[in-house]
Amino acid sequence: MTDIPINLAVEDALSEAVLRAMLHQSQRPFSVGTCLSRGGYGYIKKIIPGLNHAAKGMPYLVLTDLDNAECPLALISSWLSQPKHPNLIFRVAIIEVEAWLLAHREAFSEFLGISTNSIPNNVDEIADPKQLLINLARRSSKRILRDAIVPAPNSTAKIGKDYNGQLIQFVQQSWQVDSAKINSQSLERAMNALIGFEPTWETNT
Repeated sequence: MTDIPINLAVEDALSEAVLRAMLHQSQRPFSVGTCLSRGGYGYIKKIIPGLNHAAKGMPYLVLTDLDNAECPLALISSWLSQPKHPNLIFRVAIIEVEAWLLAHREAFSEFLGISTNSIPNNVDEIADPKQLLINLARRSSKRILRDAIVPAPNSTAKIGKDYNGQLIQFVQQSWQVDSAKINSQSLERAMNALIGFEPTWETNT
């Protein structure tokens, strides 16, 4: 089976880990090239028109958070002035990629050492997934996770000193899309887009 080359564009290292896990678990022969990431959605918003053009010759998988946007379609249409190329897979996590981690409720509750019932069933409806995740980590029975994920007392930081590191480890070792997508329609749609993706190669005539 011929490999499907694909480049990534993400907001941060955690989003990259999630996409790589999704590509691997799709059981499609994706071969990841470069990953573009400069921290935050502003960089993606800036380069997305160029990625849409470049997708003519190389597929791109882009992931951003919905955050305060009205809906994924509104976000995509506001970022792209030209029609989206079929080789540009542009997915939006509702509301943040952390929701997709929480969506695998059994694995994440075991990761933190908390009750599964502490995590809502429909994670796409969580108003602030990152803050909920941090609050859940405060209750963790594992001190190393509390210290890593929760901001230190009196700190101005919004996340703990090894927030991404610990969550990336969870993604790589425990997170399963098939279990998570049951609790997140946005994740299910994103995974279906990968499973059904067939690149379009334009030929010069």
